[in-house]
Amino acid sequence: MPRQAAAVAEPAPLRYEDALAELERLVQQMEDGQLPLDQLLDNYRRGAELLELCRARLQTIEQQVKVLEDGQLKPWAAGA
Repeated sequence: MPRQAAAVAEPAPLRYEDALAELERLVQQMEDGQLPLDQLLDNYRRGAELLELCRARLQTIEQQVKVLEDGQLKPWAAGA
C-alpha cells in the first residue's frame, strides 16, 4: 500500500497581490469541479486563510490612509 505524502501547508504570502493571485487560482480550481473531495476541502481551508490575510492587509492599509489624511477617509474619486 503506497504511503501518501503528508500535506504541507503553504507559507503565507508576504504580499497582498500574491495572496490574491493564489486565492483566485484556488477558486478557479474549485469552480472547475474536478478536484477530489479531500483536495477541495484543503483548497477551501487555504482559501479561507488567504481571504483573512487579504482582509487584514486591506484593513491595515485603510488605517494608514486615515492617519495620513488626519483621520478623515476621503471618498475614492475614479480618474482623479
